[in-house]
Amino acid sequence: MSITEDSWGFKLSKSPLYLLRSPNQTNQLSNNNHVWMIKLDRENPQRMRLLNPISRSQFKPLPLNFPKILDSSQYPILKLCQEYTIQFIKYRPTATSINDAGNLYMEKVAVRLENDGFVILTIHVSGKLIMYRSGGSEWEIVDELSLPYDDVIMKDGNFYAVDNTGKGVVVNLSCGVTPELKVVANSVFGGDKKFLIESCGELLMVDKYLSIGPEDDLGYNENIGFYEEFDCYMSERTVKFKVYKLDGDMQRWVEVTSLEDRMLFVGDNCTFSVLVSELDSRCKGNCILFADQYFCSTEDDGGLWKNHGIGVFSLENGSIGPVSNYHGYAELFWPPPLWICSPQPIDVSGVLSLIAFTLLML
Repeated sequence: MSITEDSWGFKLSKSPLYLLRSPNQTNQLSNNNHVWMIKLDRENPQRMRLLNPISRSQFKPLPLNFPKILDSSQYPILKLCQEYTIQFIKYRPTATSINDAGNLYMEKVAVRLENDGFVILTIHVSGKLIMYRSGGSEWEIVDELSLPYDDVIMKDGNFYAVDNTGKGVVVNLSCGVTPELKVVANSVFGGDKKFLIESCGELLMVDKYLSIGPEDDLGYNENIGFYEEFDCYMSERTVKFKVYKLDGDMQRWVEVTSLEDRMLFVGDNCTFSVLVSELDSRCKGNCILFADQYFCSTEDDGGLWKNHGIGVFSLENGSIGPVSNYHGYAELFWPPPLWICSPQPIDVSGVLSLIAFTLLML
């Protein structure tokens, strides 16, 4: 998996996700969230980047009053999850970090750390499960005959995967043993994309339903013949979700009709769950926040981040829309809350390198 100058190779990267809390909630304005969710790109500690927590897009530009030093000891911090990705890249001769290199594709991976190294499980572009053990010389196909897989996850020291029919398997990648798969849940047909999430000790499967077609709020008009002739201009969009939990004894997925206090986050390369009681915000539970480029804002917002490809789905009433339509939800991501920013504009050059030295210690 090593990479040298001007060579092809793979790079295993990790990005932590944190929930920062206000240091003094009693003095906060009622219209300001007491928490802030961030993801850090730590590939180059001297060029730290703030990323959208459920995608790889960068938050920029930073507000002029963003602090030059973000001291983690001043804020109660909860680590939400660790995102692992594998990048297949081609270094340019002038590249100084993975972010400057030619990135052909990026894929989510599940990682298990062991005493003598690590094991990773991911999905090949063909949809097959593949694994790699540190110190090895090549990747190994785990399941040659199965249907394409949609997601992988590590839970309680075990690898789980789900294919595009919803069939769930546990993958045994013990050292010195031929990789083995055991079916833990039979197929659930219906949606178009399956995701695995660990939530309150349970293994959940989120089934995303997609549709293709024009929408009035984007200015499309189905009566215009242009769209009938050039259907490639139609946008794929998420229309609903269903949630299931694993019943391992019965080898089945059981539909979950209410998440109660839980919020599920379905990102490009990570999934995680948060209790509303942990947020201390105006958000409600029983919903899913998800990455979807259909909800990217195209309006001029005066330099402020708006939707940026995040949607919200309510399991309570089935409503779905951009995060900006749901009061209090967008503020979890951007802009930074008042208790983070200085009241006076400051020079923000180099700010992310200073963030690195404080949060890298967590």
